[in-house]
Amino acid sequence: MKPLNRAHTSHHFQLLAIAAPMILSNISVPLLGLVDTAVIGHLSDAYYLAGIALGSGSIALLFWLASFLRMSTTGEIAQAHGQQDSGRALQSLSASMSFALVFSLLLIGCTPWLLELIAVLSGATSQVLEQAEVYFSIRIYSAPAAMLNLVMLGFMLGMQYGRGPFYVVLFTNIVNIVLDVLFVVVLDFAVAGAAWASVIADYSALVLSCCLLRKVLNDAGWQWQLKVPHRQEVQRLLHLNRDIFIRSLMLQLCFSFMTFYGARLGEDILAANAVLLNFLMLVSFAMDGIAYAVEAKVGQAKGARDLTMLRRWVRISCFWAGCFALLYTGVFTLFGPFVIGLLTDIPAVIDTAQIYLPWLIVLPLIATSCFLFDGVFVGLTRAKEMRNSMLLSAVLGFFVPFWLVQHWGNHGLWFAMSCFMALRGLTLILKFRQLSVRQQLLE
Repeated sequence: MKPLNRAHTSHHFQLLAIAAPMILSNISVPLLGLVDTAVIGHLSDAYYLAGIALGSGSIALLFWLASFLRMSTTGEIAQAHGQQDSGRALQSLSASMSFALVFSLLLIGCTPWLLELIAVLSGATSQVLEQAEVYFSIRIYSAPAAMLNLVMLGFMLGMQYGRGPFYVVLFTNIVNIVLDVLFVVVLDFAVAGAAWASVIADYSALVLSCCLLRKVLNDAGWQWQLKVPHRQEVQRLLHLNRDIFIRSLMLQLCFSFMTFYGARLGEDILAANAVLLNFLMLVSFAMDGIAYAVEAKVGQAKGARDLTMLRRWVRISCFWAGCFALLYTGVFTLFGPFVIGLLTDIPAVIDTAQIYLPWLIVLPLIATSCFLFDGVFVGLTRAKEMRNSMLLSAVLGFFVPFWLVQHWGNHGLWFAMSCFMALRGLTLILKFRQLSVRQQLLE
């Protein structure tokens, strides 16, 4: 069946109704970083800005690694939604909340060791490290709220309430921006003010998330209650979260390698790669939105035991992911140099970035399948396959190709990243087809 068949037009709108708010949410997140940078950047010394960049970057990495909480919750809830099984949904929600609290308390408890690790890996000056420690030591206490918000986000996506996450992200950013100005500019709390602004914003968002969660449950006719999770549910989620965590860790390892090895190639290369990685961030805005939508739809179809609908959602999402990939390639081809000029005004960095821009022009086409099929496998709650794909792609798709062409310098890095994205998508597609042929997609 063709995905644009008139009979299926409503399905396209259903998918986009979830994807569009998530795309808007993704776009709003970098705006907060710009405000943080602008507010702190107007303090008297550069080490304030460097310190908050190091501290907030470290927090962002830790919280990003916790994305397994969101992904596992989305898949489980989407399937429960498809089954109309409120008991399973509430069990999964309770178990995910328990994991979120344990993980966040573990992060808080490890703060001294994490600060030491940051100091060793960064090699920053004492002044920068002092400000980074101030920011990190305060912001880490938002971990419980941030982790629980990930679970709430996963629940709302699983229930196909795409507007909920958009409201939460928008509210969080508005609160954070207002408090940034109040604490840093008006009250002159410096880096500590920026940290406290983020902590208060995260807990404020948690209150809103709980209200929206209750609304979604009421709309579904399910009673709001937290249950003591069954041992079987805990074990299933533990295995699911473990595999997704390993997958996320390997993904971050590859991106971190690009940054650290790029630093060995010189300041211009490091700065140019930082600019070009923003192109990938732009791609992720739309691709992640489509992936989130397909997570919910594929999970619901699996829960309802509807194989025909499951395959249809995959085809429809492939269509829209392909459209966005072509759009990005066209935009980067026509306006890539202009975008680089918006991100930096340093002539040497602009010239260097333009040398490697062709890699970013073709990368949306190469990477679209790995973004999309990550979402498919989250909906199927087949984290083991995602983990294996990532491990194989990191070794054979990134590090081996880079080792073979490392004499290419920075071109070798971008070649390795392209191979990595391509192999991730290819392995997931082949696994999906294998499961489809063997009639195992609903298992």
